Amino acid sequence: MHTVAVLVLDQVIPSDFTVPIDTFGWARLPDGRDAYRVRVCGPADEVTAAGGAFTIKAPYGLDALAEADTIIVPGLADPTLPLAPEVADALRAAAANGTRIASVCVGAFVLAATGLLDGLRATTHWVAADTLAAMHPEIDVDPNVLYVDNGQFLTSAGAAAAMDVCLHMIRKDHGSAVAAHAARLSVMPLEREGGQAQFIVHDQPPAPAGATLEPLLSWLEDNCDRDLTLDEVATRAGMSTRTLNRRFRDQTGTTPLQWLHRARVRRAQHLLETTGHPVERIAVQAGFGSPTAFRERFRRVVGTSPQAYRRSFRSTA
Repeated sequence: MHTVAVLVLDQVIPSDFTVPIDTFGWARLPDGRDAYRVRVCGPADEVTAAGGAFTIKAPYGLDALAEADTIIVPGLADPTLPLAPEVADALRAAAANGTRIASVCVGAFVLAATGLLDGLRATTHWVAADTLAAMHPEIDVDPNVLYVDNGQFLTSAGAAAAMDVCLHMIRKDHGSAVAAHAARLSVMPLEREGGQAQFIVHDQPPAPAGATLEPLLSWLEDNCDRDLTLDEVATRAGMSTRTLNRRFRDQTGTTPLQWLHRARVRRAQHLLETTGHPVERIAVQAGFGSPTAFRERFRRVVGTSPQAYRRSFRSTA
């Protein structure tokens, strides 16, 4: 039987370790037998969960990692803390034996600290992606996907994405039928449409307090539904297009048209969440030239289609 070891360290995020335990625990082979043996392992007999709400007893020590076929590394409350040498050594030793290792959410920081992700593409929760990239520049951090499968090493985004990556591994191990059954028990689609980008709040790049572009940015926000050209924006700002581009780069880190596109996408997201207007109407309301241009730009920024976004996020209140 395939053994899955879930590593629990002090201040482990509760959902990060319970979701893999449940998902692998629900997997059944066609003859009804359990597909996986799940073990909770740790360097201490007992650890405290993040927030201190409860403690967790780990029946197995770090030596059990050497016997596992798959190791799951959940996230910690403060993922930037140094990793204990004995934990890093145990993970490296398991990797050297060919064990599959997958991180959940900010568990990518634990895996990154071992050096096992060096030179690879990886993901983590989008809120922590910049920090992971800064701490480990040798890793290609992609904040827009639900998970990354490098073969032996896998990384996933937030806690819900733990289910995505677990179902992905179940399908690789035992086929789509077994994975689909586990997905149904989880009330979860076997594959979710779109990536992590659809959950990111796409705020505009902030302008420093007192920046000279502040009035222009407010005007652009209010008028993003109009078919504005760069010349019109420059005229409104009272400067040449060249100066406008330079000021935008200096104060927002982007260009006027990129800023405007992002403002339009944000307006479209709001309309998709709060109205039942057809996509064609929202394309006009958000300032896109056509429904086709709207769909293409929306998918590029958000990572999914307008209709799929609406199904996921429209308020029913």
